[in-house]
Amino acid sequence: MNISFENPDKINGLMTMTFEKEDYQTEVDKTLKDYRKKANIPGFRPGQVPMGLVKRQFGTSVKVDVINKMLGEKLYEYVRENKIQMLGDPLPSDKQKELDFEKGETFEFVFDIAVAPEFKADLTADDSIDYYDIDVDDELVNRQIEMFQSRAGHYDKVEKYDAAQNDMLKGDLRELDADGSTKEGGITVEGAVIMPEYIKVDEQKALFNDAALGSIITFNPRKAYESDTELAALLKVEKDVAAAATTDFTYQVTEVSRFVKSEINQELFDSVYGKDTVKDEAEFRGKIAEGIKAQLATDTDYKFLLDVRAYLENKAGELQFPDALLKRIMLNNNKDKGEKFVEDNYEASVKELKWHLIKEQLVAANQIKIDDNDIKNVAKETARIQFAQYGMSNVPEEYLDNYATEMLKDRKNVDSLVDRAIDIKLIGALKNVVKLNNKQVSLDDFNKMMQEK
Repeated sequence: MNISFENPDKINGLMTMTFEKEDYQTEVDKTLKDYRKKANIPGFRPGQVPMGLVKRQFGTSVKVDVINKMLGEKLYEYVRENKIQMLGDPLPSDKQKELDFEKGETFEFVFDIAVAPEFKADLTADDSIDYYDIDVDDELVNRQIEMFQSRAGHYDKVEKYDAAQNDMLKGDLRELDADGSTKEGGITVEGAVIMPEYIKVDEQKALFNDAALGSIITFNPRKAYESDTELAALLKVEKDVAAAATTDFTYQVTEVSRFVKSEINQELFDSVYGKDTVKDEAEFRGKIAEGIKAQLATDTDYKFLLDVRAYLENKAGELQFPDALLKRIMLNNNKDKGEKFVEDNYEASVKELKWHLIKEQLVAANQIKIDDNDIKNVAKETARIQFAQYGMSNVPEEYLDNYATEMLKDRKNVDSLVDRAIDIKLIGALKNVVKLNNKQVSLDDFNKMMQEK
């Protein structure tokens, strides 16, 4: 077997692989012997089929399978041993000649191979990157406390609706006919819940201003709710039925409920952090500030990595890629989407490819390696953040562990968790390499910067 690789412009490679009979015949004969042992051909006992018949019936297909298997193995082995940084999969070249597997003995395969451009992406102590420290001020802590108070709040029954309190009404809906009488066979809903604050049309919203227990309000749901989905949910009918409901309805109020936020007391502390973990408001605020700081550290680290990316992309400058070949590869991987998809998305794809190549160099230079524990820890932290978003700050470690184990059963999750684990270690390493320009910033300003990104 002979393999040659030409790469005159450094980015477009041409690999030629030639297989002689002696390269594949031993494996072909071995496979055919196995076929003979298992072949079930009428007129012959298993294992007694003449080899000539086996060769005539299966010889060519076995030869093709053996050569294709060897082809893949040897190609990737050559790429690995010769440290060729191949982009995507190899594609058959237009220089490929037609092959006759039935009669031929020598087979030549020619592949076009996209090769990554040569460049160096490195960071040293001479490189300066901004690193943002988000201010955890009283306003941020107050916002978090208010969220905890809302989640632990409850509804009290009151006599009269107050728009300023965002009260909730419960009552009976009845459809009216053109004369203003209850429509026979019309839509009726008992215990319909309405929060007038969310009615978008002011004229309809104002009809509820003086609502009290027993009040009967006449309004038009079609005008009050612009969305068929909202209207269908209120009237408890299908969307097409809701769309046809254009007349007025009466609404008799049977209940007025007012939401009351939880007080800042020991009960709230225990519901957030577990029994007796926090003893007073000062500790509560401190614990909240600590949690916010930890959550924001993830965001600031992510921003740092984005800034590293921008810095190194600029430092690397314009890179020359084998555009025509990469477009062929992209089209081959997206056959169902066509050439327009490739043209529309190629530029963004190459931009991501450039960052991928830069990141590969950073990972290698900083000897970043991850194991199963790193991936599991990222899964647990992801679960912890998800629970925290719902106000669950004291989730037991065992529960997080089980949740992470379930996440890792899904292959789609594993790939993203691996990437995240690599990013975490890479960020930690790079923060110790470059000079950090530490900058204090408010959360609002930080969010504006991220939106601009």
